[in-house]
Amino acid sequence: MTILGALFGKPWIWAWLGAAIVWFATVMVTGGASAIGLTQAALTFAAFSVIVGTGQMFVITLGPGNIDLSVPATMTLAGTVALKLMNVDNGMVVPGLLAALVVGSCVGAANYSLIKLLRIPPIIATLAIGFIVQSAAIWTNRGLRIKPPAFLAEFTTSSTFGIPNVALAALLITVAAWLLLEKSIYGRWATAIGQSMAAARMAGIPVDGTRFVTYVFCAVLASLCGYLLASFSGGAALNMGTEYLLMSIAVVVIGGTSVAGGNSNVPGIWGASLFMFLVVSMLNTYGLGAGIRLVMTGLIIISVIIVASGRGARQS
Repeated sequence: MTILGALFGKPWIWAWLGAAIVWFATVMVTGGASAIGLTQAALTFAAFSVIVGTGQMFVITLGPGNIDLSVPATMTLAGTVALKLMNVDNGMVVPGLLAALVVGSCVGAANYSLIKLLRIPPIIATLAIGFIVQSAAIWTNRGLRIKPPAFLAEFTTSSTFGIPNVALAALLITVAAWLLLEKSIYGRWATAIGQSMAAARMAGIPVDGTRFVTYVFCAVLASLCGYLLASFSGGAALNMGTEYLLMSIAVVVIGGTSVAGGNSNVPGIWGASLFMFLVVSMLNTYGLGAGIRLVMTGLIIISVIIVASGRGARQS
């Protein structure tokens, strides 16, 4: 097999190829004038999808039916709590971060408690917890839009060597996620559970402990994303996590992770996140209305998923 053939055999390459094509099509309309700005914007906004998508990928790797629908509410509550605690004080940046991570840990623990103790399907359990968490966010926010500390606002909106800081943070998170999935015993356990939970139990793998950690990890990444997004956007809004519900799932599937579980794809998360942002940018550049953009974006997602599913079926 040639190097090129091996490369195109990787499931993540298609998301990156799609992102490159859309980037080129968008730049061509502007005569190349927007190449740098478009690239920086894509890296910035894709970073948030990458962070929540990585957490969702961990959950989906556990096998069919595993999903976390509490992600948007977790982002909102974590961002709100963190900003209220920091209260525009640069000295409270770290305590605010820790508070956001505690929120995520509690949400993740609550999610798996419902799944395990009450034997509720994950899609229902996480949706129910999401409603509770969103209500807590509404009560905590009370219509206020507290600004982030100046240091945090500057960090999230600035770049280092031309690369947005939020993209660098997302890169560090995905590298750690890849090492965790590919090089640690936890990663082998999660993959084995996704391939066959019954076989994993028979092999002595701590199934419940591994699933518990995975749901907590997903919620922690959602809370971290909420912390960064609230700081980037100048405050925590009650709807700030809404678009990341389906987005966190779409980037996982488009990125090459199997929805049947037992297989994860970290590089694909980046390609899919960039692809999704660039599609919207391209449609904006061509002057299409909001309704048409939503329809076409949905059709593109469906098409990519159908193609990916077809390739997976042929390979199996």
